[in-house]
Amino acid sequence: MTPSEQPLQQNDRSPATRGPATRGPDTRSPYARAADYVAAALIFLQDNVLLEEPLRPEHVKPRLLGHWGTCPGITAVYRALNVLIRERGADVLLITGPGHGAPAVHANLWLEGTHGDRDPELARTGPGLRELARRYCAPDGFPSHLSPAVPGTLHEGGELGYALATAFGAALDAPDRIVACIVGDGEAETGPTAGAWHSTKYLDPVTGGAVLPFLHLNGFKISSPTVFATMSDGELDALFRGYGWDPRIVDVTGDPPGEPLTAAVLDAYGAIRELQRRARNGDRPSLPAWPMIVLRSLKGRGAPEEVEGTAIEGTFHAHQVPLPEAREDPVQLRALEDWLRSYRPRELFDAQGRPTAGVLAAIPEGDARIGAQPAANGGTLRRPLDLPPLEPHAVHTGEGPGKMTASPTRVLGGWLADLMRNTAVSRDFRIVSPDELASNKLDAVLATSGRAYQWPAEEYSEDLTRSGRVMEVLSEHNCQGWLQGYLLTGRHGLFPTYEAFAAIVDSMANQHAKWLKMSREVPWRAPVSSLTYLLSSEGWRQEHNGYSHQGPGFISNLLNRKSTVTGVYLPPDANTLLVTMERLLDETGKINAVVAGKHEAAQWLDLDAARAHCRAGASAWAWAGTYGGRDPEVVLACAGGIPTVESLAAAELLRRDLPDARIRFVNVVDLCGLAPPDQHPQGMPDEEFQRLFGGTTPVVFDFHGYPSAVHQLLHGRPNPDRFHVRGYVEEGTTTTPYDLLALNGTTRQDIAAAVLEHLPAHAGRARRLAARYGEHRDRLRKELRGTGVDPAEITEWKWGA
Repeated sequence: MTPSEQPLQQNDRSPATRGPATRGPDTRSPYARAADYVAAALIFLQDNVLLEEPLRPEHVKPRLLGHWGTCPGITAVYRALNVLIRERGADVLLITGPGHGAPAVHANLWLEGTHGDRDPELARTGPGLRELARRYCAPDGFPSHLSPAVPGTLHEGGELGYALATAFGAALDAPDRIVACIVGDGEAETGPTAGAWHSTKYLDPVTGGAVLPFLHLNGFKISSPTVFATMSDGELDALFRGYGWDPRIVDVTGDPPGEPLTAAVLDAYGAIRELQRRARNGDRPSLPAWPMIVLRSLKGRGAPEEVEGTAIEGTFHAHQVPLPEAREDPVQLRALEDWLRSYRPRELFDAQGRPTAGVLAAIPEGDARIGAQPAANGGTLRRPLDLPPLEPHAVHTGEGPGKMTASPTRVLGGWLADLMRNTAVSRDFRIVSPDELASNKLDAVLATSGRAYQWPAEEYSEDLTRSGRVMEVLSEHNCQGWLQGYLLTGRHGLFPTYEAFAAIVDSMANQHAKWLKMSREVPWRAPVSSLTYLLSSEGWRQEHNGYSHQGPGFISNLLNRKSTVTGVYLPPDANTLLVTMERLLDETGKINAVVAGKHEAAQWLDLDAARAHCRAGASAWAWAGTYGGRDPEVVLACAGGIPTVESLAAAELLRRDLPDARIRFVNVVDLCGLAPPDQHPQGMPDEEFQRLFGGTTPVVFDFHGYPSAVHQLLHGRPNPDRFHVRGYVEEGTTTTPYDLLALNGTTRQDIAAAVLEHLPAHAGRARRLAARYGEHRDRLRKELRGTGVDPAEITEWKWGA
């Protein structure tokens, strides 16, 4: 046997390598036994849920779903947190990363009565437990992971990796809140979780609450060991101290977890409050080390040790459903009944199925219960933002369209600085960004709220302040998680990022969109603030960075989400950006993408016109068209800052060279307005759509992103084939801005030529002009290859000059 074939040496610290423990009497508290019993009953039983008669096959669900392996650990954490709440009056919000451990969460919610508070059919009685079991993993019931319909939750755990960053977002600007976060050892292997451990460096102990992570090590994923569970205590201690944490390792693989885990939680809470006390009295630690708990437990504790020669408890066979054939296999059915009766349910529930006094004594009261935590239904805590007026920041266009220039994001930055000033006391607005605000021309904000950072930094670092509400880190995942946790607990925020790299959080945005969609269907859920992305450094101005930075695909991702929770906006100038952002920061229950340039660019609309334009979602700019109020022969439409410039330049070419052609110019700011109103709530009415685009008129549409996005929205409109969309077609390189447009067929010459194709009344002249425009474009491309920069006629072009 070669060295590479030698079996790995097993780590004696890891429960993954110990095999099943020797079963002794269950000495855990009545509450812990009751919670584990209910969790197991939810997975397996559809009837006889309190074992009032011998278990028969028909009592077992025909389809068994859920992850038992993590449930006992979740129950142990829940019980310890209940002790913390009762004995110390702690304000605790729980975020559970292992979402498929939902049976354990449901069990604790049922025992504490918060399920019954939301739905009387789930009352703490035998029929209530039977109904909960019936709904678990049933059509129109609860899924196998958490969901918005579950009280006390604001994170699904349906996709692993995001719990810890979300927990930190929930703790920001909530000085009394303890956010307990269970991180599974499988989840801990993910990149988002790895980045999120650094979040302590951004959490202010004066203005913020605290996150208490529980890294739950129980050894296995579906069948392979987890990385963290194979690490020794010394390795884990060194790793997390290096991150800046103060870990407490609790190993309960051989004993019931109750007392050791509870003691560790109480000790951690004391350390948290001492750290906060010192900081709030002016004695800030230079390297604040927050406590965390590493919990080693036995995989699927309580399940049978062995059935039909297969070891279960303490092995990967306990990860999901330990007895998958219990309905059909008499041996497994008997093992299931023995397992469930080992909790001694008759001691835990009375004749009506209600938890006994011994169980109830472990539960906090009222809103102190974890399932009743107000922050987990953050819309009830949300207050409208104190939005500053736009007028002091608006760009004046008194000389006419296109005569003034401004950086849209720089203008917005001034308004956001005022917003930061307005919320200095309420502390309910934050900006998170993986790309520094200075890069996005939003750095005016830093004059009113610096960059949050807690650890010592070099003297030349600028604008760092421990109480800052701007959070910059080169982790899109952290930013997304922080902002989700912040919004879901009732606050407001903004996420500026480079357009090309917004796609890094495509999956997180997808999960959040599903959460928002499902939340709308839960009657007791109050709406939370919308999550708004500001996509700056747009792909058309990433020509210098090259092909990897040229990607407008995030728009397409959002358009594939449920229309009731998504919006896409492409303001063509600074004033429309101001109006758009004012609207979206006042909105609830959605995910929005706003695409805006940061470079100096022409300004087209004054503030009043911008308000009217954004209110309509799209409008005809009569000053740019040549149809003179008559029916147009072609509609020239555009959406996006760069497409607006190129389309206006194309309109000017046509106005000069073919003045008798009837062309209507339409600018679209609310992209979803293109959709039929029965397919998107922002879809413009049919009569308005026809007023802008006609019923049969050809439309040449210059779009910021992939053309397919526009075609997708137009589906269902009359004659959608008449729309000829130009946009990004996945051609790029390191070049100049104009050349990048040429590569994708979206220069002003290309747009003008496309319009000429749909002017049959001018066919001969149109062909000659199109050829001339193509030759002109090619000459410009040849010239820029000699100089390395775009020609002056492109860079210095102004409307009507």
